[in-house]
Formats: sequence, structure tokens, C-alpha cells
Amino acid sequence: MATIDTIKEVLQENLDIDPETVAEDSTLESLGIDSLDMVELICELEERCDIEFGEPEGIDTIGAMVAYIDSL
Repeated sequence: MATIDTIKEVLQENLDIDPETVAEDSTLESLGIDSLDMVELICELEERCDIEFGEPEGIDTIGAMVAYIDSL
């Protein structure tokens, strides 16, 4: 599964965000993702993708998140 699809799935399941509204240029703010939601999202993505997210900085769009995860 492509990273963006995994992110869309997690957003839908955990934060009830419609996957159709999520694009690579979507900002976390425009999707209503706050810092607490981001922690939840990171924990779930670490589990699903079998990665260690670390302390990401500068991730403000879905595309930036995809690029970060794919670089791990």
C-alpha cells in the first residue's frame, strides 16, 4: 500500500477525516489536525509502517509526511 493511502486510512479511522479531502498538498491545519491528533497519527503510523518516527520537524503537509516516512 502506498504511504499516502496508509495515511488516508489512518486519518479516516482515527480522526474521521474523509480520505477524498486528503491530498499531498493538504496542510495538517486545513484538515483540522492539532498537536494531540498529530501524536495519535504518528503512533498509529509507526505501528502500521513498522517505523520509528523520531522527532519530525517542519511537517506541515500530507506530502511532507509522505516524504518523511518514505525516507525512513
